[in-house]
Formats: sequence, structure tokens, C-alpha cells
Amino acid sequence: MVSKTFEWRILTVLRVFVVLLLALVLSGCSDNDNDNDVTGDILTPQPANPIVEEVTVLGGGPESGFIFDGAIDLRDQNYKPGTAFYSGLAYDAAEVGYRETEYFISGTAVSYVPTEELGEDGIWSIQEADAAEYKTRIVVRRPIDVAKFNGTVMVEWFNVSGGLDAAPGFLATHVELEREGYAYVGVSAQSAGVEGGAGAFDISLKVVDAVRYGILNHPGDDYSYDIFSQAAQAVMSPQGLDPLEGLVPERAIAFGQSQSAFRLVTYINSVAPRTARFDAYLLMARGGDSAPLIGNGRDTSSLPGLSSIPEAVFIRTDLSAPVITLQSETDVFQLNSVVSRQEDSENFRYWEVPGSAHSDIYTTLKSPNDKGDDPGIASVVEEPEVRPPFISCSLPANDGPMHFLANAAVNALDTWVRTGNPAPSANFLDINETDRSFVYDDLGNVTGGLRNHSVDVPVAILHGEGQPVSDRFCNLFGTTELFDEAKLVELYPDQQSYIDAVDKSVAESVEKGFLRPSDAELIRASAGLCSGAVCWP
Repeated sequence: MVSKTFEWRILTVLRVFVVLLLALVLSGCSDNDNDNDVTGDILTPQPANPIVEEVTVLGGGPESGFIFDGAIDLRDQNYKPGTAFYSGLAYDAAEVGYRETEYFISGTAVSYVPTEELGEDGIWSIQEADAAEYKTRIVVRRPIDVAKFNGTVMVEWFNVSGGLDAAPGFLATHVELEREGYAYVGVSAQSAGVEGGAGAFDISLKVVDAVRYGILNHPGDDYSYDIFSQAAQAVMSPQGLDPLEGLVPERAIAFGQSQSAFRLVTYINSVAPRTARFDAYLLMARGGDSAPLIGNGRDTSSLPGLSSIPEAVFIRTDLSAPVITLQSETDVFQLNSVVSRQEDSENFRYWEVPGSAHSDIYTTLKSPNDKGDDPGIASVVEEPEVRPPFISCSLPANDGPMHFLANAAVNALDTWVRTGNPAPSANFLDINETDRSFVYDDLGNVTGGLRNHSVDVPVAILHGEGQPVSDRFCNLFGTTELFDEAKLVELYPDQQSYIDAVDKSVAESVEKGFLRPSDAELIRASAGLCSGAVCWP
């Protein structure tokens, strides 16, 4: 039997031969036809290709998976020792026609420094600074059936705020990715996820499985931007081992949530014009400013712009790569994104979602088991235990619509890149400028923004704020307060009237491009169930 590795090598040789042949044929047409035009008027080079390796030391020994001096066994948190560790799904990828594989990537990454003061407009000029050797990892999920692959690769910057490689973007959108045939790549771009030493908990790769991940080496976050570029390059233009196992990618969309979105804002404004690797960007739950370019123990006092990242950082408007910024209620004031609200432009869209929170019950509890076929997922619930045993809140956390909007954003960006048809525009949430507060309707939900069934046909008051400040992390999870039976009957005399109202709302959202048809069907089916914890008499 021919091994899978040998087949990959044969495919790689054939692909290199084809590329060389095309290069000879087209050499008289352009100096560099493979470069991507990002700014609209200059051609920019591709990132370096890292070395890609199969993970040969599987780890998974008796000590792996135990954290907090053995107090918690990650096997109870959907982790299977001997496999890739990150905050993923509870079911096997093969159950939805996918294969998940982990690869180590290594090479030399550069850091960047600004050449002038960093302005609010995001049109930043940088240059290369230091270089350092690195070895990190990527997690790849690809359709097993080649015919299912839609040609688009979603590349997520893993979030390390919790001290581990988390994938909140993937958890929010995996149903859309799986049903539409996207490939997914999660990148350990930052040091904390690999080496530890930062974040709320120390659940880094080396802590979870020192045998499997002991050979990794991350030189620090100064190099994270180039590492992220090189990870995408390894997938989109492989030299050597092909992480997509022969699938031919046509587009790459970068995405990240929360602290990863902060870093992608900096990436878009500074690195993207120099290194044309991504065709579009999805920023989820960003704050008003952005992450620093450098600062990993370095004296930056003599460098311009580093001591004062602007309070408001906008997305540069001279890129040809489309950008969607998807914001929750929580982000507007708690993360101060209100200062960087940005009007839509030729290649930019800004969506603010009422009834949503920075993180929510779907991301932490529902998504790991969601295969896209359970209407109960769309039912609103009251649940304060948002991520046991790590996060427990005083009040039920938000169980709002953000994942449905995230699915729509993925599709809108993919369509934008494929066809040139731009994503739809949405209004800002309504706020009182004088006291930095939201405007609420008679039921208690925020007005304005990207309207959706959760607030226009409500069964609960859904906020992005409201948890006690003393509850760690809970201030990011918002709240849910289900209507009682009397309020439901007042709003919808019987369940059929509620179903009809939901049907009208989701039909409008689908038509406008803010809801995927498959999600609309789930929401319609959910409307026929009990609404949250209450049923009509």
C-alpha cells in the first residue's frame, strides 16, 4: 500500500512542475504574476515559506492533560490526549466529513517597527527589525471529499487571553464552515499559547503535553505577525509537505476574535500592504485601539509611535481586501470600540449586533456539540455556568444571536471575494452620546444596529452587559432574562403568532444577507418548540 506521506510528496512534485511550467510560459507577461495586489497600485511580495512537519511524537502520556497541579483533567473538557490541543469541538471531525491534522511549522520570522508615528487612520508604515528562529504549530481541518472543498481557507489567529490556544472564531462559525466546505487553519501565532507565562490560566501546549509539544519554540509576540503570514503561506503555497493534502486553495480569509482581532487590526494596517497573503479579513469583537507591533522586553523609547498607540484606531481604507468588523453590545463601551466606529466604504463594513455579547452561551456551551441539525440550539436558555469549572457567573449569561451573524459574515466575505458583490451595510447601535449608554426599547433590548429575530421577535431581554464586575470574565458574557408566560402571551397570543413573527423576521434577514438560509430553517424549527423555559398554554 502507498503511504499517505508518499502520495503527498508525489502531489507536491507534480504541483511544483506545473508551477515551473506556468512560470516559463508567463515569464514574458509579468515580473511577478504570483504576487497579490493589495493596495490597488503596488504589487507586494509573498511571505517566506516555513518548513512543515508531520507531528511524529504523539504524546498523550499519563501526565498529559492534567492542569492546576492535577486538580483538573482536560479529558473532562473534550480533550483527547495524543491529539491537537486547543479549545475545539466535542465530536470527531469525520462525523461531518472532515479530517483534522496538526502540523509543526518552523523557520525564521521577522519583527516590524514603525517608520513614523502611528495615526488613527491606520495607514501605517513599517520596516523589518529583528529576526528569530521559531517552531510552532497549526491545526488544519479539511473536507475529506475533495469535491466538497469550496476553495476558501479560513485562517484563525488563536486567542490566548485565557492562557491557552482558544478558537472562538471557529467555535462561532464551524457549522457554516462545515456545511459549505471551507478549510480551516488555526495558528499558534503567540507565545502564551505555546510557552505559557501569560493569560488568565497557564494551559499552554507545553503544560498540557510536554512530550508532544516540548520541541516547540516561540521567540515572542514581536514575531507573531510574520509567523501568522508564514502559516498562511504554508497552506496557500506549500513547498514540501502540503497541509491541505492536495486540495487546491483559491482564497484565504483571516479572522480572529477579541485579543486576536486587536492583533489583526495592527496586521491589516501595517503588515497586509507589505505581505499580500489574505484576500479578506473578519474582525470579531475588537476594541477601540489595537495591539502593539513590538514590545517583547525591548526598549522602544527611541522608536516613533510605540509609546502611544492611538486610543482610536481605524481600518485603513486603501486596501483592496474586504474587511468586515462584527461587534457585540459588550464591545461598544466595555472595550471602547465606540471610539473606532467606522463608516462603511468601498471595501469595509461595520456590523453592530443588538442582543449580543462579547462571548456567550453558544460559544462556550452549545457550539462544541452543534453539528448544525439541532433546532434546540436556537432556543434561548438561562445559564450562569458559562464554562465550568473555569467560569461561573452570578446571572445567566447571554444566549443571543452572534453566531448566526458570524456565519453570515463569513458567507458575505467569501461572496465579496469571489464575485465582487459587497457585503450589506448595517446601522450602528443607538447610543446616548452624552452619558455613553445604550437606547433601549420598551421591553429592554437595545435599539438600532443589525436587526435580528432575537430582538425584533424577542423571548428574552438579551444584554451585552449587566454581570457583576466582581465575577471574573463574566462582564464579557452579558445577560439573559427570559420572559415569563404572561409576557409571552401579551406579545404573542399563541405559539402560532410567535412562529409567524419569527418566520417574517428571518425571511427579511435572509433576503438582506444577514442570515444564512440553513440557520433560518433552524430558527423556524426552534420557534415551534417551547421558547426557552416557557411554553404557551
